Amino acid sequence: MIWIDRLALFSPLDYAAVATLFIGWVSIGYFIENPPTSRPSVSYLMTHYRKEWMRHFVDRNPRVFDAQILGNLRQGTAFFASTSMIAVGGGLALIGNAEQLAGVASEFTLVEASPIVLELKIMIMLIFVANAFLKFVWAHRLFGYCSVVMAAVPNDTNDSRTLPRADTASEINITASRSFNRAMRSVYFGLAASAWLFGGVALLIATVITLFVLWRREFASQSRTALLQEQV
Repeated sequence: MIWIDRLALFSPLDYAAVATLFIGWVSIGYFIENPPTSRPSVSYLMTHYRKEWMRHFVDRNPRVFDAQILGNLRQGTAFFASTSMIAVGGGLALIGNAEQLAGVASEFTLVEASPIVLELKIMIMLIFVANAFLKFVWAHRLFGYCSVVMAAVPNDTNDSRTLPRADTASEINITASRSFNRAMRSVYFGLAASAWLFGGVALLIATVITLFVLWRREFASQSRTALLQEQV
């Protein structure tokens, strides 16, 4: 009964905005990872280059360059993971001080909001941030696995284990990048969810803007055009 009373504090517009947020998050992620063959996404195109990277590093001696690239990928992932963890802590701190936050929010929105409403809105943001943290941590670990498999690839190109292990390394690398990209999308939609503090209309607008930004970067960006030049 308590949760039913709390849910009654939100309007149908709020429910529609939250539904749009989650549906948009799932839909754009699926569309990016499973694009139509006639219009591949940047993430999809990069899988080809990751496979080529692992094939070419086989006969590269020394392999310091490859180690540096993988190290940079791990550093970037670790940075976002630590940032997400700080954001989770900050969100939990806000929930613990919802009454003071309600006073601040009313000054910005000019609408009185109960602490319970603000707590639930912050929880939605925390869902995205927590998901991003878990994805970043998993991506970081997978890049570590990839480095171990790469180190196990023989230097002899005639060795029967060389190409299979290189292919295994590429698959792990691709899986790590997929987890990283999913985490980044969670960050984007977590930022969009923060607009709910200003009402359902603001959340809808923020969701549409986030979807447009993600679509443009994956399907209409200059980086995608550059990647497609080799495919022509």
